[in-house]
Amino acid sequence: MRFGVIALALIGFATAAEAQTAPPDLLGSWTMKGQSIVYGANQHHPGTAAVTAPPRVRDAEFTMVVEGQNGRLVWGYHFSKVAPDSREPFAWAITADGKTIIGADTDGYYNITVQSADRMEICYVHAGLSPSKSIVATCAMTQREKR
Repeated sequence: MRFGVIALALIGFATAAEAQTAPPDLLGSWTMKGQSIVYGANQHHPGTAAVTAPPRVRDAEFTMVVEGQNGRLVWGYHFSKVAPDSREPFAWAITADGKTIIGADTDGYYNITVQSADRMEICYVHAGLSPSKSIVATCAMTQREKR
């Protein structure tokens, strides 16, 4: 009986340890190239189109710079090829599975899936409530630049 209790306790500890994966190290620069659907215009998707005009599909290139990480909390800034001097801060949180990340910047939201140590799929959206009143949605693969 005593052996059975000890065995169950060890299985319980092992199961609890597996439930929360160690978060991946995300420090560094990540480059994302893809397409965005855009209503209106903003600093990363310039133009004169009004939000009421038909949407535009635009090629976009962004760099996410992860400056800090404390366990499952991550922070940094991003900029686009079109607006390289615009450093928009972001905050991300890694879920317990170590593969799913949610986050926000000054006007939108991230839903990220870690594919490997140096590759993630980043989906980003922002609603027409931002100062630019633009609406944006995109999903694209991002690659960590060599350190």
